[in-house]
Amino acid sequence: MPMRFPLSLAAVLPACVLALSACSSVAPVNGAGATAVAPAAAQDVRQLGEIVDLRSGKRVTAEQLLAQLAVAPRVIVGEQHDQLSHHQIEQWLLQQLQGQRPQGSVLLEMLNPDQQAKVDKVKPWLQTDPVVRPEHVAELVAWQPGWKWAQYGDLVMTVMRAPYPVWSANLDRSEIKQMFIDKPAVQGKHSNLANDGKVHAKLKDIIRIMHDNQIDEPRLAAMLSVQQQRDRRMAERLLAAPAPAVLIAGAYHAHKDLGVPLHVQDLTGGPVPLVLVLAQQGAAVQAPQADFVWFTPVVAPAVASAK
Repeated sequence: MPMRFPLSLAAVLPACVLALSACSSVAPVNGAGATAVAPAAAQDVRQLGEIVDLRSGKRVTAEQLLAQLAVAPRVIVGEQHDQLSHHQIEQWLLQQLQGQRPQGSVLLEMLNPDQQAKVDKVKPWLQTDPVVRPEHVAELVAWQPGWKWAQYGDLVMTVMRAPYPVWSANLDRSEIKQMFIDKPAVQGKHSNLANDGKVHAKLKDIIRIMHDNQIDEPRLAAMLSVQQQRDRRMAERLLAAPAPAVLIAGAYHAHKDLGVPLHVQDLTGGPVPLVLVLAQQGAAVQAPQADFVWFTPVVAPAVASAK
């Protein structure tokens, strides 16, 4: 259900964070007759859906995709946050990539800067292979309830037990609160209004849709500012992280024509990272947005709301 903005800033801040997360997702195909598909087990993800190289328009295998990702110094994986199969694919990709070459680092949109010290403290302990409940690890790193642990737990445990560093890629809530007030603009010809306003216009349209067009211009401007500042932070962190680096974030953050790749261009003037978008079958993902798309089966909601 689309979310509407409340009026007070105290109420707006949590909604702002959640709404931007929703904006990060590729919208699933609509269809009353969609069949529920059980998420695949991690070992079966290679047979889950289909993968398309958007640069050539050809289907590729999971192994062929891995070969492309393995030689890229920086990769962005864009997900739909509420799709368990996407997190299973991410977990499988990271396990397989580590087997092909040493992984430099993994960055997560789901981690804020104020969690980094906790992650850095817990990680060496987990590498000693202690017996520990995953839920206890979630407590130790102050995992945020807005990112459902049932969805992310296995992925997080995989990267936390791995030898490479795990970096936060988001903004702290205090930063978001101040940006919502100040509405700072990013600087760069690829990501701001100097780019004919196209990026801003597209992002505003997405935010309006996610709020059922029930959002006024001041709040729309604030949400746009926060969204682009989050993209800029992700780009800065990705560029600073040990390579080869993989950033996992919402799909709109990953899009080459809207998100982090534009900010990488602003900051370096160089080539953009390789982009893989995970999307449900029927979603519109095109070559200007990603290098590869992995289409997963449509998963119907577990509980349908009755109205």
